[in-house]
Amino acid sequence: MKLLAFDTSTDTLSIAVQHGTQVWTHSGPGGAHASGTLIPGVQGLLAQAGLALGDLQAIAFGRGPGSFTGLRTACAIAQGLAWGAGLPVLPIDTLLAVAEEARALHGCTAVVATLDARMGEVYHAPWQWDGNQWTALADCGLCAPEAVPVPSGFALVGNAPAAYGERLAPEAATAPRLHALPSAAALLRLAPAWLAAGRAVPASQALPLYVRDKVAQTTAERAALRQAAAQTTAAP
Repeated sequence: MKLLAFDTSTDTLSIAVQHGTQVWTHSGPGGAHASGTLIPGVQGLLAQAGLALGDLQAIAFGRGPGSFTGLRTACAIAQGLAWGAGLPVLPIDTLLAVAEEARALHGCTAVVATLDARMGEVYHAPWQWDGNQWTALADCGLCAPEAVPVPSGFALVGNAPAAYGERLAPEAATAPRLHALPSAAALLRLAPAWLAAGRAVPASQALPLYVRDKVAQTTAERAALRQAAAQTTAAP
């Protein structure tokens, strides 16, 4: 297959190109840097693979949840590249990519995929591998790290374990906690099954999955949190 994949949903930019059985990858700073480095990174990998954009069968990208800026960057560039080359796109959930990366790195088959959502919250979703494909056992959620639900026998994977430590799902203290990010290589592994299932969409439908409907706390909300913290500290 001839595929391009990228993810900009976290602080790490990840790009990969597949040509037959070979895969070329690139990673670098994400976040605000991604808008300036994603296209040059794509061009560089395509050149290494000996491919033009029009040679590809599809473009896969992490649609979210994740960084608002990163998701907008990924969607805009996926739309632009796909529209110009007449290619379909595969908007794939970033938490599914986290689950797939955890399977590749750690052999996990039952996971709660997590990503640090900032503002003291975590994106989370449970996924299970049946030997051929992943199945979502619930919709993606957003909550405080202490409230992340973890079914018995499931591992906690993603970047939230490192970000929140013991605060993350304390009731599941014995659950394995493993680092994994939504890599472009994971998207490439997921892409063929998505293509075969007819889940490719036109460039105009390269849309983000935000989950959270606000990017920051208001001034009043921040003041209220500071006041509550001060009262808690002052309490006997």
